[in-house]
Amino acid sequence: MRQTDISFKRIQQLAIPAIISGIAEPVLSATDAAVVGNIKEFGIESLAAVGIVGSFLSALIWILGQTRSAISAIVSQNLGAGKLKDLHNFPAQAIYFNIALSIIVLFSTYFFVEEIFRILNAEGLILSFSIDYYNIRVWGFPLTLFTFAVFGLFRGLQNTFWPMIIAAIGAALNIALDFALVYGIEGFISPMGIKGAAWASLISQAVMAIIAFIFLMKKTEITLRLKFPLHPEIKRLVSMSFNLFLRSVALNTALILATREAADLGKEYIAAHTIAFNIWIFTAFFLDGYGAAGNILGGKLLGERNFNSLWKLTKKVNLYNVGVAALLVLIGIVFYKPLGLIFNKDEIVLTTFYGMFFMVLLCLPFNALAFTLDSIFKGLGEMRYLRNVLLGATLFGFIPVLYFSKYMDWGLIGIWAALIVWVAYRAVALMIKFRRKYIPLIEN
Repeated sequence: MRQTDISFKRIQQLAIPAIISGIAEPVLSATDAAVVGNIKEFGIESLAAVGIVGSFLSALIWILGQTRSAISAIVSQNLGAGKLKDLHNFPAQAIYFNIALSIIVLFSTYFFVEEIFRILNAEGLILSFSIDYYNIRVWGFPLTLFTFAVFGLFRGLQNTFWPMIIAAIGAALNIALDFALVYGIEGFISPMGIKGAAWASLISQAVMAIIAFIFLMKKTEITLRLKFPLHPEIKRLVSMSFNLFLRSVALNTALILATREAADLGKEYIAAHTIAFNIWIFTAFFLDGYGAAGNILGGKLLGERNFNSLWKLTKKVNLYNVGVAALLVLIGIVFYKPLGLIFNKDEIVLTTFYGMFFMVLLCLPFNALAFTLDSIFKGLGEMRYLRNVLLGATLFGFIPVLYFSKYMDWGLIGIWAALIVWVAYRAVALMIKFRRKYIPLIEN
């Protein structure tokens, strides 16, 4: 069997499209935030609402979207082992599994949104805007989970080009619709405010799901006909997904607590935190591109039992991503003030944001290592260890620092100090695990 290519060229072929496709979801949220944050009336309240809802929806998407990584790992490992044909009815079962999960979660939250957002310290006009925005955008949740499942199949087949095309179309459409629906087009469309941003996201998610379906049907031999009995790999998919589910609960507990504490500081603080968080999420998905290459190739190398190349791949993608993080830090320094102005023009919000944005930049090198290793471990099927790392990082890293900083009255800087500790904990734990488990396999 031909060995897997891990050259610089091959890694770029996978990573660059993955970067473009990966930033689609944060672009949807960031565009919504930037556009509604500049509404003349109630811009701060609208920005705060998008931040609160975006945090909650991101939590749901990340919790259930982890099945994409499980699907990708199973497909790539079978591809590397030369057993791809044995999967036969697995893809359709995996996709329907994803859709069923999304529908269950949608209806379990839809009727309790007011209580959920009150827990996140939304009140008054911010609460009203949050409910309006969520009640429209939430219907895109099953569409996103379907698209993620298809992306997982494509990644497992060593292809990130099709997800890139789908995501680029969705992001471009969302930006155009945001401006048209939020601000309106004189004589054609009345301004819809924050509801317009929600509709823009929903329409974009629907278009992405339709294109993903067409590509799946036209570009692969995969069928969506649901056939029984259940494929043996479904059991492993459920096990992986359950561990990633618990992992994502821990992950999003940290992010939601950060949002909650920022909201508790006041509307200007949650608005500033929303700006910082959207930039951080954008860079996180940007950094995830090389992680995706490691995920895709790592799973195939594991199937081949080629541990020497796995070690070389791990070193390469981590080095590349640290370089990307350094470039992003430099861009952040150069455009320190213009970045804030994209989202909001309020002087108090901007002053608050400028006083803490350096913490976001400090976090990026840790993000590069943590996210790259995280993706590689997903490709290797190490979901249980990833679960334990996130639980440890949240319980023993993030939460103690968050509430110590609250006691010390460090404000947003304290919240982001907790996030830096949280990410660094993950990076160190994953480096230790890789050296202990996979380096000895090279020698043997």
